[in-house]
Amino acid sequence: MRRLLSLRRPAAALLVVAFFLLGGAGPALAEVVRPTVDPSAPTPAAPWSGLPPQGSAPDGSTVGGEALDTRGVVTAPGAPPLPAGIDARGWLVADAVTGQVLGAQDPHGRYYPASTLKTLTLLTLAPVLDHGLVVEGTTDDEAIEGSRVGLVHGGAYSVDLLFRALVMQSGNDAANALARAAGGVPATVEAMDATAERLGAFDTVAGTPSGLDVAGQSSSPYDLALIMRQLVSDPYTLDVLQTRTAEMPGVEGLAAGYQIQSQDTLLYDYPGTLGGKTGFTDAARHTFVAAVERDGRRLVVSLMQAERRPVHELDQARLLLDWGFSTAPGSGGIGRLVDPGEVSAVTAPPARPTADTDDGELSAADAASASASAAAARATAGGAATSGSSPLLPVSLGGGAVLIVAATALGRRRARRPVAVPVSRAADLPAGPGAVRRPPPRRPAPPPGDAG
Repeated sequence: MRRLLSLRRPAAALLVVAFFLLGGAGPALAEVVRPTVDPSAPTPAAPWSGLPPQGSAPDGSTVGGEALDTRGVVTAPGAPPLPAGIDARGWLVADAVTGQVLGAQDPHGRYYPASTLKTLTLLTLAPVLDHGLVVEGTTDDEAIEGSRVGLVHGGAYSVDLLFRALVMQSGNDAANALARAAGGVPATVEAMDATAERLGAFDTVAGTPSGLDVAGQSSSPYDLALIMRQLVSDPYTLDVLQTRTAEMPGVEGLAAGYQIQSQDTLLYDYPGTLGGKTGFTDAARHTFVAAVERDGRRLVVSLMQAERRPVHELDQARLLLDWGFSTAPGSGGIGRLVDPGEVSAVTAPPARPTADTDDGELSAADAASASASAAAARATAGGAATSGSSPLLPVSLGGGAVLIVAATALGRRRARRPVAVPVSRAADLPAGPGAVRRPPPRRPAPPPGDAG
């Protein structure tokens, strides 16, 4: 009888591990896979023909509340009718102080962000770079695609000025120089993704520090609101957003100095504007995010995949802000902007089962061993999936865990300690070289639009 029980217990241990790996872990692994960019894929050249993918928290829930799990329009109870002329495919209006979402359309749709992604670049790099550090311009900066502020090879630019050029003139060359100062584009993009995870902005995947289109790069109306909310709460980044003009230094024998102006016209003609960021690419179309404070009330608005006709995207933002300020303060919302760190980037494993050893079932020690081994396999596989590894890797890890537990159970059963996998977080950025080299064209005049 003892022989039979000794065989049944290892078998029960294997069944528990199979439950964790196949029954419990299967869906969870699918949920924790974070979308990634694919630089080898063709660069997107057109907007989504239909609805884009929809984002969610790592556990599959909707960040900010289930009422935001919609592809259509939703507004707070008792809110006035929405204004006409809003053609943005995704938008959101929220109270930046209370976090209450007042209205939205497709708030978690993962659209191409264009240069609104520079808000995440600013939020990520402002705390870690020395603002007085002087960065030398390169031919890579001169040759960057899209909108440029006009950095010149051999020119000397402070990090503080580059931050302002990044926002005011949407300088892709400024983004490139800042990334170089922060250890290179890959390190900067990795830090941007870590910042997004910390905020709970799980719809956001960075592919470039400038917002130039890359397959898989995305953000959402909800995430842009989260990022802008943080920017206007910090005195330094708020000051950067509010800058209207700045002087670019000349380079002896190459270029004279000149003035740059902010492309965010709300700063000039919409009372209470704290700051905003425009964006445009062929794939993203027009994007915009801004924050405004009026009569002690602070709102944030975001628009994605908008057109300029019949209503300019900045005018659409004004209409939505007017609508938001017309709602009754404190009347509640349809969801909320989460606080940084509120939503975990890692899903918790299910509770382990327990059984009675008198019936020849799994003992407490066996259950602990099986549960710990399964949790280790889940954590390791989840980390691999999050980093974009092959989907076959979790299966291999799961199989290995089963063999390990089987060997342990058939020999001397003893509890195992689960493998700890640290949650992704922004790390200090190392110093290092920067970007891809292209032929250096002459610096054009600051563009009227915004590409990337």
